[in-house]
Amino acid sequence: MRAAALQPHPPSPEEPLNLPDLLRIVTPGRKALRNLTEEEGFRAFECILSGAESEITVAAFLVALRAKGITVDELKGFARSARSRATLPCEGVQGLVAICSPNDGHEQAPPLDVAAGLIAAGAGARVLVTTDRCVPPQRGLTAASVLEHLGAGMTWDASEAEDWVVKTRFAACSVSGLLPPLMGMRRIREDVRMRTAMATVEKLICPANAAVVVGAQGGPVLGVAVEVMQGLGHRRALAVQGVEGSVVPSLKRRTRGIELAGDHLVSLVLEPEDFGLGGCEDPELPLFSPAPPGRGAGDNPALVKAAGEVTQLVLVGEPGPARNASILGAALVLKAAGRCLTLAEGVDAACKSLDSGEAQRVLDRLRDLAGH
Repeated sequence: MRAAALQPHPPSPEEPLNLPDLLRIVTPGRKALRNLTEEEGFRAFECILSGAESEITVAAFLVALRAKGITVDELKGFARSARSRATLPCEGVQGLVAICSPNDGHEQAPPLDVAAGLIAAGAGARVLVTTDRCVPPQRGLTAASVLEHLGAGMTWDASEAEDWVVKTRFAACSVSGLLPPLMGMRRIREDVRMRTAMATVEKLICPANAAVVVGAQGGPVLGVAVEVMQGLGHRRALAVQGVEGSVVPSLKRRTRGIELAGDHLVSLVLEPEDFGLGGCEDPELPLFSPAPPGRGAGDNPALVKAAGEVTQLVLVGEPGPARNASILGAALVLKAAGRCLTLAEGVDAACKSLDSGEAQRVLDRLRDLAGH
């Protein structure tokens, strides 16, 4: 979404801050149209998560906000509200890096954030993947789909996720498990049938002590994503416009990103050829007939199996586009975590993690824990 050029205007103490009033503020075409302040954004999301507002009002607010264009302050307010209600794992875990890809998932490419995360964990990082299954409107394939096929699974419990990170250096946790009111939003998101601020906010539900690698859709949103992370207190973060909005770079074109390192924002351009990993097509899944209305790739058992098999082949050393893309994704995770200074060092560490079998051993330990 684009960031709106309107200027925020702080409310007076008399101004009511229920969702219908806030809807009138952000509805395009009105003379009083303006951006919300951070505190108004916080209040708006409190209203949404409380369940007290009608589905029609919530849907109208999300659509109006998309039409207006969302700002850094609005997103910070929404994320602060979500985090204040969520049960966040790993808040005391040092060296944590969170991987936050779109939860409505992939339609054509395998979600390789699991492979990238396992490789980074094999290289010494402590990795938390936040994910979910079959999230509207796309209901695509996600990390949860892959882990389901691999027999590792995700957890809905924050304390269990923290235990897995401590014992295996890797865990995937359901965002809806961390913040249950998100489940109540699914019917609204299905009816709206477009990405709204919800798709961004759920990627921001992670502990403030973590370094973050967040996937972003195409367009001028990278700076907004990183500024929000900075405003939420993160010291290290990477926003990446990977394949289908994921954290995994493309192999056939340059991938843009912005890195937050302390107080500095640094542009990043990743060229696969620079690391000997380009020159081939991005990994793709088998083609199937279009999903029926209300269904997506994540509902298709054959595609879930195919996505899981791609990740398993990467971990056992199968050469090809999926391995190359996963190595680049792992290098970004390792750089964000501060485990390497350059992407070239991250690529070397990722290759060693795969070639030594350590990435596969992380998965094996995770399977043992998840099976109990």
